[in-house]
Amino acid sequence: MFNQGLYFEEFEIGQQVVTPGRTITEADIVSFAGLSGDYNLIHTDAEYSQNTPFGQRVAHGLLVLSIVSGLGVRTGVMEGTVLAFREINSWKFSRPVFIGDTIHAVMTVTEKKSLPRLGGGAVILTLDVKNQRDETVMRGTWTVLIASRPD
Repeated sequence: MFNQGLYFEEFEIGQQVVTPGRTITEADIVSFAGLSGDYNLIHTDAEYSQNTPFGQRVAHGLLVLSIVSGLGVRTGVMEGTVLAFREINSWKFSRPVFIGDTIHAVMTVTEKKSLPRLGGGAVILTLDVKNQRDETVMRGTWTVLIASRPD
């Protein structure tokens, strides 16, 4: 089996990984609205959104959270070794994300807990999601289950 990802034992407290960036598009928002059923006007109606405090459409927070999950996978550190996305321990949406914004995340390993009965361990990651102006748009912590190195 090919693994380019890190095994549980290879993650180190304080280790940081920066994800690639991704630009949020109108197609992302329209697709997510259809998938989730969330057609809130702040996301889907350009005219309505002009008269809100943001002055334009805002990407769904959960859309951006989902994209961040994918960006984390794209780093390769969990490729072939992640067993499960276990928990969102905390999450805060700090700033709006607009069509055309490019986001990336800085993932930092803050804790590890061996779980031999599951064949690996829990890795707690703190994520700081930033836009193209290096402003934090959301942040929080996740728990992922990572496989142990095979014997």
